[in-house]
Amino acid sequence: MPSFPTTYFGELEYHPDSVFEFPFGIPGFDEHTRFLLVEQVQSHPLVFVQSLLSPELCFIAVPVLVVDPQYRLELNEEDLASLQLPGAAQPRVGEDVACLALVTVTENVDPTANLRSPLVLNLKKRVGLQIIHQDTRYSFRQPIQSQEELTQCSC
Repeated sequence: MPSFPTTYFGELEYHPDSVFEFPFGIPGFDEHTRFLLVEQVQSHPLVFVQSLLSPELCFIAVPVLVVDPQYRLELNEEDLASLQLPGAAQPRVGEDVACLALVTVTENVDPTANLRSPLVLNLKKRVGLQIIHQDTRYSFRQPIQSQEELTQCSC
């Protein structure tokens, strides 16, 4: 089984079938095309998106439905083709694709999630893409409720 040295997780062993290919990289990190998703029980529901090119490049993400349970993913034909998805219907989040919002953590400010430009991952083909919604109802800096707040919610 291959392994990769990481800054945050030490030596990370992984199965080759668990790698997600981002043919276009992630904007600003175009040369980074191979990533692993790292999940840890103690930081659930956070997902760490670890680059396999650079040990220190690791994004923090959260499933979009954790931040907004009513989130609607809408992909255009080009996005569907890039993700190797059939163009007949929109994919189902959690079944056909994973949809992750990148988290921004800044000192003395509550963390936010980028719902406007999520990472969309084809779960069967292991292909990923960061899309940019034109829909302004989604924010680049959506506040994230803490687990404590989510637990206290009476909704």
